[in-house]
Amino acid sequence: MKIKQTVNRCIISLGIILSIGAAAVPISANADCAGVKTSIISCTQKGGKNSTSKDSGIWGILLLVLNIMTAGVGIAAVGGIVYAAILYTTASDRAEQVKKAKDIIQNVAIGLAAYAGMYLLLNFLVPGGIFS
Repeated sequence: MKIKQTVNRCIISLGIILSIGAAAVPISANADCAGVKTSIISCTQKGGKNSTSKDSGIWGILLLVLNIMTAGVGIAAVGGIVYAAILYTTASDRAEQVKKAKDIIQNVAIGLAAYAGMYLLLNFLVPGGIFS
């Protein structure tokens, strides 16, 4: 039980450290959006006949959210696999711990497949695709 608590604390600590590190990275403001300096999105709202939906700030926010979600799902999947691997290797002759580790790996695979399906559906629904 003590190993499980230690592993949980390590995973949570790693997640917090990565979150703080990502938030602490300075970003220079290089885009101008209606006179306001912004560094997250580029909102070159052209207007007129040649304007597309990809020129709006909403499009930039959509891409930003999708990138953050993809990174979060990847980090969570790796964390789940590492946790299951530690459970599996420390199980010795306890069948219930082996079963729990296999269930975690199965749930991670199902979660990745569900996220990939959502991503493909969103790419299909958005006219012209998301990253084209």
